[in-house]
Amino acid sequence: MKKILPFAILGAVALLASPVLAADGVEQAAAAGKPIAAGLAAIGAGLAVIGAGIGIGRIGGGAVEATARQPEAASTIQAQMILTAALIEGVALFAVVVCLLGVL
Repeated sequence: MKKILPFAILGAVALLASPVLAADGVEQAAAAGKPIAAGLAAIGAGLAVIGAGIGIGRIGGGAVEATARQPEAASTIQAQMILTAALIEGVALFAVVVCLLGVL
């Protein structure tokens, strides 16, 4: 193990120093990466919305099932469902905003 550690550190330094030594074409690389970043941001925003949709669907299903089992607690179940759905929507909105602002 002691013999491998210096080589691992040397390899890590070599990998980290490579981008610094190749910094001549930074402007071209940054311009080439913009469409990729926009595509990844769109994928991230889509995944956030899909996750929120799945979460709200599960909340709705659970609320309907709980109301069917105990109809007298329907108002409490509905209030908790609305609160939880609002929290999920807020998180999804923040995720979409972060994904789209990452491109700028």
